[in-house]
Amino acid sequence: MIRPSRLRSVERLTEIADRLAGVGGVVGVCLGGSRARGTHDPDSDFDLGLYYRPPLDTAALRLLAAELTGGPVEVTEPGGWGPWVDGGAWLTIDGHRVDWIYRDLDRVHRVWQQCRAGRFEIGTQPGHPLGVYSHSYAGEVALGRVLTDPGGELRTLREQTRHYPEPLREALIDNARWEAPFILSGARKGAARGDAFFVAGCLFRAVGLLVHALHAHARRWVLNEKGAVRAAGQLAIAPVDFAERAHNLFSALGTTPRTLITTLDTADRLTTETCERLTE
Repeated sequence: MIRPSRLRSVERLTEIADRLAGVGGVVGVCLGGSRARGTHDPDSDFDLGLYYRPPLDTAALRLLAAELTGGPVEVTEPGGWGPWVDGGAWLTIDGHRVDWIYRDLDRVHRVWQQCRAGRFEIGTQPGHPLGVYSHSYAGEVALGRVLTDPGGELRTLREQTRHYPEPLREALIDNARWEAPFILSGARKGAARGDAFFVAGCLFRAVGLLVHALHAHARRWVLNEKGAVRAAGQLAIAPVDFAERAHNLFSALGTTPRTLITTLDTADRLTTETCERLTE
């Protein structure tokens, strides 16, 4: 008889989260990613956001990780995974992949205040070719599921972030409406020289801008690049076949000035149509 994984139960997740909350510096724990949104596959990771205030007792985290996994594992210091993802650990618990991901709670609060003022920044981060948009911190809380929160701070923040700030919405839309056409215009210089690398980078940036703007128009949080084009295409405001058309831009690039310019013509049409819809 095959026993069901304990990690699939709410009780087991809460047990792990409660033990994490007992570590010095940890304020609360949220389940994030597809598991929190109910869009996961059976083999999807369990993403646990460890919201902390320095100093974080990483020595205690290592001991807990070793106990849960059955052996020594790498647990980083804050900042060990870069300026935005921060740090954590990749574990296997009860036969499932479990990621511990650090989030400096005071920094999350600062980002949320920036969102409410219509400000955002884009940070360079390994593993994120489009960069990390700062407002993803607020989106993670809004879309996450609080597992343990002794002081109630995460639940309060979650209630706040569930309301998409209008100033942020306007800022992301305005940014896409000028920058997407601008970067595609610049791409034509590379296209004339057959510089497929430069053109592809410009296309990627332009599509990313449109994706963020479409989500903002719909008051939906987008957390990273994975699946973002497809999700944008499902929004009511999106142009017909937006996802298919956006993806096709990259398959049609080629390496000659002719194919590159033809692809940019197509990209311009999609951008113009999207920007028109963003004014509705």
